[in-house]
Amino acid sequence: MGPKLAEQVCYALYSTSAVVNQAYARLLSPHQLSYSQFVVMMGLWQQDAVSVTGLGRLIGLSKATLTPMLKTLENRGYLQRNRVPGNERTMAITLTAKGQAFARQAEQVAKEALCATGLTQEEAAQLIALCNKIKGKLGK
Repeated sequence: MGPKLAEQVCYALYSTSAVVNQAYARLLSPHQLSYSQFVVMMGLWQQDAVSVTGLGRLIGLSKATLTPMLKTLENRGYLQRNRVPGNERTMAITLTAKGQAFARQAEQVAKEALCATGLTQEEAAQLIALCNKIKGKLGK
C-alpha cells in the first residue's frame, strides 16, 4: 500500500544526505565546524570578498540562514564581515588568514569523507552528475 521507501529517489537522497552529514560532522568537529559552515567555507574558497547575497546564491542558502553562520565563523576567526564603502547596506565577506589556511586541511577532510563513502573518484563524479541533473530539472 503506497510507495515503498526503498524505491523512492527522494528517500534515497534524504537518508544518504543524513549519513554523509554525520560523517562530515565527525571529521569537522576538531575544527569546530558544522557541515553547513563547511559549505560556507567552500563557497568562500571559490569566491572570496563576496556579498552575503552573492554567497547565498553560490551555495544555495538564504541570507537569513547565512547570517548566524557568518557571525559564528567570524567569531571563530575564519572570516571577516565588513561594510562595503559607499554602500552601508552591503556586507563583504572575506576570508582571514586562518580561513585561507584551513583550505589545505579541508582538502584532507574532503578526501577522508570520500574514502568513508567507499565510492571511487569515478563513482563520485557520476553521483555528482546525477544530483546536478536532478537539481537542474527540479530547481527551475
